[in-house]
Amino acid sequence: MKVKTIEEITAALQPIADEMGIEIVEIEFKQGKEPALTAYIDIEGGVDLNTCEKFHRAIDPVLDELDPTFGQAYTLNVSSPGLDRPLKTKRDYEKCMGEKVEVKLYAPLKGKKFFEGVLVSYDENCVEIQDGKETLKLEKAKIAKICRAIDFSGLE
Repeated sequence: MKVKTIEEITAALQPIADEMGIEIVEIEFKQGKEPALTAYIDIEGGVDLNTCEKFHRAIDPVLDELDPTFGQAYTLNVSSPGLDRPLKTKRDYEKCMGEKVEVKLYAPLKGKKFFEGVLVSYDENCVEIQDGKETLKLEKAKIAKICRAIDFSGLE
């Protein structure tokens, strides 16, 4: 199926997101038997079902006009990025600065493939985390996944 670029779709939706105070975290299009366009959004205070519904209703007519699939049917989804979403963008790293993150490596470092620590710095090549008393500098190319650590201890 031929689809317009993610950049074109994002550019069409961005003014609506800006007007509603919503951050478009990512736009994703999945091809296949049931094609789907998903807009992952975030908002100060967190995303709830009402926010997703309002954004869905606001972008639906814009997407109808844009016709991202050139007349082919698809499902439109609006979702929060999820608590355990991998850090991908500069903005993701900035939002997690000073917070605890989980890092999974492709290959062991010091006998371990999993580290947890506070994100203290990052650049396009490396991520630094404070793991206990030690600061670890990890090459991004060796990181399989990095995401915010979720603490379930206070949920009882």
